[in-house]
Amino acid sequence: MQKSISSRCAELHRLLNSLEKLSFPYDPSKIPLNGIYFLFEKSELAHGTNRTVRVGTHTGANQLRSRLDQHFVHEKKDRSIFRKNIGRALLSKANDPFLGTWELDLTSSKAKRALLGKIDMTKQERNGGTKSFRPHPK
Repeated sequence: MQKSISSRCAELHRLLNSLEKLSFPYDPSKIPLNGIYFLFEKSELAHGTNRTVRVGTHTGANQLRSRLDQHFVHEKKDRSIFRKNIGRALLSKANDPFLGTWELDLTSSKAKRALLGKIDMTKQERNGGTKSFRPHPK
């Protein structure tokens, strides 16, 4: 007999909730170098356990700690497609002209240098984008 989606979901929640949980701020040495991360919301339940609200991974060898740092410690919209999409949706809903700026990728220092002075950095920071930038000479 094939399991229902609900029973599979419950099984996955029970499995994930049985794993060791860390909280922010966390000790980076407790994070493996590679893997998948799952985020739970303590106040939200699913199948009698903490509900999984986010799942993520990293690219490149030994980058999980760096990825968690990029996502949750030094939050920048260009390092998180989730954050970028949330910002995109909120700006679009508000019909905010800043949406065009939000779409710019400021990941590299070169891009930041090229766009410096063309972006309202106060609004960029307020919306979860790059928090600070000091151009470095080449």
